[in-house]
Amino acid sequence: MDQAPGSPQDPQGPGDQGPQDAEGPPTCYRHPDRETGIRCTRCERPICTDCMVSASVGFQCPDCVREGSGTGHPATATQPRTLAGGTVTADPRLVTKVLIGINLAAFLVQLSLGDRFTDSFDLFGRAWLSGEMQGVAEGQPYRLLTAMFLHGSYIHILFNMLSLWWIGGPLEAALGRARYLALYFVSGLAGSALTYLIADPLQPSLGASGAIFGLFGATAVLMRRLRYDMRPVIALLVINLIFTFGWSNIAWQAHIGGLVAGVVVGYAMVHAPRERRALIQYGVCALVLLAVVVATLVRTAQLV
Repeated sequence: MDQAPGSPQDPQGPGDQGPQDAEGPPTCYRHPDRETGIRCTRCERPICTDCMVSASVGFQCPDCVREGSGTGHPATATQPRTLAGGTVTADPRLVTKVLIGINLAAFLVQLSLGDRFTDSFDLFGRAWLSGEMQGVAEGQPYRLLTAMFLHGSYIHILFNMLSLWWIGGPLEAALGRARYLALYFVSGLAGSALTYLIADPLQPSLGASGAIFGLFGATAVLMRRLRYDMRPVIALLVINLIFTFGWSNIAWQAHIGGLVAGVVVGYAMVHAPRERRALIQYGVCALVLLAVVVATLVRTAQLV
């Protein structure tokens, strides 16, 4: 939660064959969520359109190609991909671990240096601090970013880091590292921008909740795309929204801004057509960032 002072399964590796439903159409052995009527001409395993590699007769799976099918395709053409088009990695939670580490390190610095450090990097619009006017409106836009890695108490950071681990890890595995990182930062900045735009400029705000609510939103979109049971993630989201509006000293603007951005970016990540996937995915991220810049400029003009 920002303070004012359900998960998709990990993608399977290329050697793991997903369960086949005897009563329904077969699913790709590397992407169990995708039904397909195509089979490898060598091993006869079912493969989806992302996995099939053209051969002299029919299509072959990436494993048969690597074993010497002679198609002549480069190695990147058969590299396993996530649902969103990201690269499948050996440690699908690496970025989540790094983000948690950065948040914990920043909190330790806060404990060591005290309010002097926190006041230099938390988010507020414009206020008299340490003998001078400071804030985003006073030429300190970096606070929109740095506030995402600061926390106000042990409970605050514990709650946020547990949420980041539970929600972020599976989502990173489903999207891939680059797309997951883009989602995290775009959602966090959107939450900071909405807080800056409509909150009291004197009121400081800090926390990773804007980014984490963005992960909530993207997870809901992904689960709907995979036709999973939506009730667990909806229940968890409702509980978090109750806390958001039911407790004092919580910057609800960051939560709502991050959630909306997460839904928008998440939809682009999992529904973009394969032919223009990267262009649409990162293009939507750029549009949300443009909205962040516009909101920041508008609020700055109002305050100064």
